[in-house]
Amino acid sequence: MLTLESVRQQLAHVLHLKETPHRTALAFAIGVFIAFAPHYLFHTASVVFCAWAFRLNYLALFVGSFINNPWTLAPILAASLYTGLLLGGESLSIEIEWDHLTMDTMFDILSPYLIPFVVGACTLAIIGSLIAYPIMRWAITRYRGLKHS
Repeated sequence: MLTLESVRQQLAHVLHLKETPHRTALAFAIGVFIAFAPHYLFHTASVVFCAWAFRLNYLALFVGSFINNPWTLAPILAASLYTGLLLGGESLSIEIEWDHLTMDTMFDILSPYLIPFVVGACTLAIIGSLIAYPIMRWAITRYRGLKHS
C-alpha cells in the first residue's frame, strides 16, 4: 500500500543517486511529462521504455510519473479537458447526457472532446515537466550540499 512514508523513502533514494543532479532531474521531469500525457494505460510502459532507451534512472522516472495516481486522476483529466477547451476557444461548459452514455454511444457522445483533451493533456505535460525540472534539480543540489556540509 502506498503511504506518505514510502513516497518519502523513494524520494530520499532518488536524492542519493550517484548521477548528476541534471540527469536525475531530467528523468524526474520526463516522468512528470508521462504523468500528464494522454496515453493512459501506457504510462508504466512509457517509463520503462524511456529508462531503457535514454538510459535514465528508472526510479526518478517512476516517481515523476506517479504524480498521476488514483487520487489525482480525476483532477488531471478535468484539467486536461478544461485546458484544451480554453486553448481551443471553445465553450467551457460541457453537456454530456450521462443517462444516454452506453458502450454503443460512448464514442459519439465523447468524441467532440477528444481533440481538446489531447491538446490540454499535452500542454499540461509540457508545462508540468518544465516546472518539475528546475525544482527537482534545485532540491537535489541543495540536499546533496547539505549532506556534505
